[in-house]
Amino acid sequence: MNAGEDPSDDLLMLAWTGGDTAAFETLYARHRGPLYRFLLRQLRDGALADEFFQDVWQRVIAARQGWKPDAAFRTWLFRIAHNRLNDHWRGLKHRPAAPEDGDERAARVPDPTTPERELSEFEQRRRLQLAIAALPEEQREVVLLRLEQELSLEDIGEITGVGRETVKSRLRYAMDKLRAGLSDAGELSD
Repeated sequence: MNAGEDPSDDLLMLAWTGGDTAAFETLYARHRGPLYRFLLRQLRDGALADEFFQDVWQRVIAARQGWKPDAAFRTWLFRIAHNRLNDHWRGLKHRPAAPEDGDERAARVPDPTTPERELSEFEQRRRLQLAIAALPEEQREVVLLRLEQELSLEDIGEITGVGRETVKSRLRYAMDKLRAGLSDAGELSD
């Protein structure tokens, strides 16, 4: 490896299991943002996302000696998050509703730049976020893993515990629902 090259996650994980704490710090820095955003989008509750975020990293630390390089670190990390979310939903037996004042809270968020174009883009992103949030849990999860985390269908299948074709099917149905919902709202043109 060249001096200027960043080590792969797998090399960092192997170094960390060997006792290199700096390797863990690098892994954490790489994956903390994407993992937190995934949890926040799934849970829709900042305090709960914070709790789950800590819990997932604690599970990573506890399970590090059992990690094998046959699964990419990122896939392994999101599989832990997926399993933690599943445990949570099973415990609740339902997905919590969005807060009653959620739209009001979102409307109160100040936007330091207020040109119309940026407002329009914000509204479009908000409609997309709402459309994604309205998807069934299994479809929303594959959309978030594919579009936000840019994971392959195979990696998503490994994380969610389903086959590649099931991932494709869930993604296709989700995209159809998003297209229909956004075209009804005037977002997409033919």
